[in-house]
Amino acid sequence: MSKFKKWMSSSVVLVISTVLALLCANIPALKDTYFSLWQNTVSISIGNFNLFSHAGHSMSVMEVINDFLMAIFFLSVGLEIKREILVGELSTMKKAMLPIIGACGGMIIPVLLFVLFCPDNPDMTRGMAIPMATDIAFSLGVLSLFKTRVPVSLKMFLAALAVADDLGGILVIAIFYSSHIDVFFLILTAVAVLVLIIGNRMHIRTPAFYITVGLVLWYLMLQSGIHATISGVVLAFCVPASLSMGTGYYLRQIKHNVNMFPVVKLEDNDKPVVFTNQDILALRSIESAADKLISPLQDLEDHLHVPVNYYVVPIFAFANAGIDLSILDFGDLFNGVGLAVLMGLLVGKFVGVFSFSWLAVKAGIVTLPKDVSWKAFASVCVLCGIGFTVSMFIADLSYMGIGDSAHILLNQAKLAVLAGSVIAAFAGCVMLNRTLPQSIEN
Repeated sequence: MSKFKKWMSSSVVLVISTVLALLCANIPALKDTYFSLWQNTVSISIGNFNLFSHAGHSMSVMEVINDFLMAIFFLSVGLEIKREILVGELSTMKKAMLPIIGACGGMIIPVLLFVLFCPDNPDMTRGMAIPMATDIAFSLGVLSLFKTRVPVSLKMFLAALAVADDLGGILVIAIFYSSHIDVFFLILTAVAVLVLIIGNRMHIRTPAFYITVGLVLWYLMLQSGIHATISGVVLAFCVPASLSMGTGYYLRQIKHNVNMFPVVKLEDNDKPVVFTNQDILALRSIESAADKLISPLQDLEDHLHVPVNYYVVPIFAFANAGIDLSILDFGDLFNGVGLAVLMGLLVGKFVGVFSFSWLAVKAGIVTLPKDVSWKAFASVCVLCGIGFTVSMFIADLSYMGIGDSAHILLNQAKLAVLAGSVIAAFAGCVMLNRTLPQSIEN
């Protein structure tokens, strides 16, 4: 299955999780159970030590989802960013310039529009970063609906822009959503990062090493006051992307063992085959060498795809997309935080990505993706307004725990994220259907 088909199928699971969350949050028989579920505490303890604890208190289910599971999500995002920087669409300045410029516009303009439309209230303006993010699974899932009509270059642009967008969101979370810093745990965090770097330099390729140290890093970062999800990104950039012996060594090993292996003739295919111990060792050597041809970075990224896209993100959506519509007026979408988020996603993302990209192309800094018209490019810019996962996450960080108004502001922001994402997806589909050729050979 191609990665675009994977994104499409994972986006369907995400939609289902979101719908279920809205149903559970608004059906009277399920409502109380749904909301109380997330307040239960979680404990993984050895003696007096509890992994899921902060400041001496056990974490709630919601905190574990938003702080621990999302760290796994950001580990996956970090691995993708690192791969794109090394060998992908961000690997050279020529490739990276257009999506990076577009991503910058798609972060700056939404924030400006949020500030413009949001009332001058410190509690409300905390959420100015909410419309910055583009959900890679949803946006690429929508684009994949058009199959061969979409030029590969346009798919690559949207994927690279979403990756650059995620990097910007990660920096915002690290800088603006960290709490009071504990110097002692900050020093221990630095030691854990140093251990990871040394492991990389010593050519340690065992995933268990990085996962174990990464878990320690997550706990230390949680206690230090830096948002714990950042540990996933730090870990990702410490995972080796190279092979200890190079591809040539493993390919020679495979060829040597393949040549030793007995050939079964077609006419003898129905006869039982009993391998000698030497044959079995040769098979296992081939398997081992083939596994080692894949770098730890790509191996971990591949193994994380299913759990992250089919478990972590849907669980996050199910926990966070449950908006109690009874306490909201849909008029909230047209004032306050709701309007600010909606304008940021629907207008800010499109204007930011398109205008910055257009100016860069006209200035001769970059070129438009191959076989792509400005109309088709504009249609994809509309899809950038699909915020969802990271936008929801930033909304939680912005409004949780700020006082009596927190619940209402959070629900308004989430409602706007949902509405904006749906509208952006629908509008993008309509525009793409009109602007893309009926078919194209990729």
